[in-house]
Amino acid sequence: MSDPSQTSNPNNLLDHLEYVPFIIWLTGLSGAGKSTVASVLQRQLSSRGRRSYILDGDILRTGINSDLGFSDADRVENIRRTAEIARLLADAGLIVIVALISPFRRERAQARATAGRIPFLEVYVDAPLEHCEKRDPKGLYRRARCGEIAHFTGIDSAYETPEAPDIHLDTYALTADEAAGRILSRIQGTEE
Repeated sequence: MSDPSQTSNPNNLLDHLEYVPFIIWLTGLSGAGKSTVASVLQRQLSSRGRRSYILDGDILRTGINSDLGFSDADRVENIRRTAEIARLLADAGLIVIVALISPFRRERAQARATAGRIPFLEVYVDAPLEHCEKRDPKGLYRRARCGEIAHFTGIDSAYETPEAPDIHLDTYALTADEAAGRILSRIQGTEE
């Protein structure tokens, strides 16, 4: 393996991402496109020979977080556990892409604090509620509107919009490829 300090452009982190782990935390309403953007970003990273892992809310809730519901307290614990897992995976050298609603600012700040010295990007995947409801691939909004799901973010549970995210993606206007490309550009240190 080559020494990352010997890369041709020391400002281009992508040249030595295999040595620099990241946590990329995608937050936004259900249906905003977090999981889609995460999958595209993972493919883009893989095509560049970079190893990454996606921690998706749905997957986590069928396994390690299966004992949690959707109350505010359970959401806080879901984020805490996910942040710890993300840190462990990043400590192993992976680029960790977290795709979670993570509705509370305080817990997103705590996730950043948990990362410690590992670079952490908070990415706000933003789409209007009406657009998210139209996408609604799992029928969750419909079920929440009918009262079948309680504490559903955006309906009867609050979502605290990030005040100063590292990256703000308007997925109503951007394709998933464009959105993932902006994250990749940020990692590379080249703002668009």
